[in-house]
Amino acid sequence: MSKLTPVLSAFWDEKDSFTIEGYKRNGGYKAIEKALSMAPDDVIKTVKDSGLRGRGGAGFPTGMKWGFIPQGDNKEHYFVVNADESEPGTCKDTPLLMANPHVLIEGIIIGSYAIRANYAFIYIRGEIAHVVRRVQQAIEDAYKAGYLGKNILGKGFDLELVLHVGAGAYICGEETALLDSLEGFRGQPRLRPPFPAIAGLYARPTVVNNVESVASVPSIINNGIEWFSSMGTEKSKGYTLYSLSGHVKNPGQFEAPLGITLRELIEMAGGMRSGHKLKFWTPGGSSTPLFTDAHLDTPLDYEGVAAAGSMLGTKALQIFDETVCVVRAVLRWTEFYKHESCGKCTPCREGTWWLVQILKDLESGKGEAADLDKLLDLCDNIAGRSFCALADGAASPIISSLKYFREEYLEHLRSGGCPFDPAKSTVFELAGSER
Repeated sequence: MSKLTPVLSAFWDEKDSFTIEGYKRNGGYKAIEKALSMAPDDVIKTVKDSGLRGRGGAGFPTGMKWGFIPQGDNKEHYFVVNADESEPGTCKDTPLLMANPHVLIEGIIIGSYAIRANYAFIYIRGEIAHVVRRVQQAIEDAYKAGYLGKNILGKGFDLELVLHVGAGAYICGEETALLDSLEGFRGQPRLRPPFPAIAGLYARPTVVNNVESVASVPSIINNGIEWFSSMGTEKSKGYTLYSLSGHVKNPGQFEAPLGITLRELIEMAGGMRSGHKLKFWTPGGSSTPLFTDAHLDTPLDYEGVAAAGSMLGTKALQIFDETVCVVRAVLRWTEFYKHESCGKCTPCREGTWWLVQILKDLESGKGEAADLDKLLDLCDNIAGRSFCALADGAASPIISSLKYFREEYLEHLRSGGCPFDPAKSTVFELAGSER
């Protein structure tokens, strides 16, 4: 497999791709005409049968999620889009919203109609002010064109769409913390059950989807189930955006079928930077277990990556060459998770602090060999013992780096410090970036 499949990114290079005129010129807002002429349950069935899975990290079937919303309950339903992209290395939703916000709006209209919701929300991070302005303008233009508001396209369907700007907390990328933040509370994960499909926003049935998941819906409605299913693999169908960053010649967004390999993507990116070779990489952002050059041919789909011992996550492929100290990179990620822990649960709040202290000692050569087992013990005591997956994400790069690079940790102790020359590495920029 080596062919890219530009669908979401097909018109990003057009200077007016973000405008409603540019979107409509390329077939935009045709899918809602078709969807609003279908029964809501048929829309859900179409998305379910297409095999579309959530593109935000977990990979849960989107149509199935919509189908969980109870019908005939005489309650208000809500459709919420999670645009709080904050996983280190993840940078797919932001360029999508910048280049084509109307595809998201069209997906929201279809999804809201399917679950019988008359109110929808986009939760976006506050730091990306330029994207906030662009999305807000797109919403206003959609209202003026009659795609939002009362009696959309004369079909008797009403939808109000609100853009909510968050304050930059990583934890608000977790769906229940996002809902608490939307309600005006401090963003902290909720204990589940009940799940959002039963008691979500304002204790009403709610769907929470990632930007890319919702933006993929119009193309499915337009082109059909077979078209979407023809891409990808048997259990991971369709196309997706891979974010390639780090030590490659041409980093960027690559829209390709699920199941493509990193070897193919690196070739498309022009290869590794001159004179260097791959050392380790993340398949789905910093919260997923690390891979090495031995995993170059691992199919980048949900099943393939899981079988190899990691998670596809957000498809944030951070590429590090041999100049990078893996201990330093893992330390920087762990410092991020410590800083972003909401503090609600003790294992995460205290555990991430201790992980940072031990990693600092190891990176500076002040620790001892027993600290490696202590690190694993700490990871075992915080992973799976918190309200959300933040603690699991903090533990993943530590556990996997010790699995593949234990000798490098020990070399720090033998050398009395980091044996890598920081002048030859860009790890501080790559691993330390929080956005």
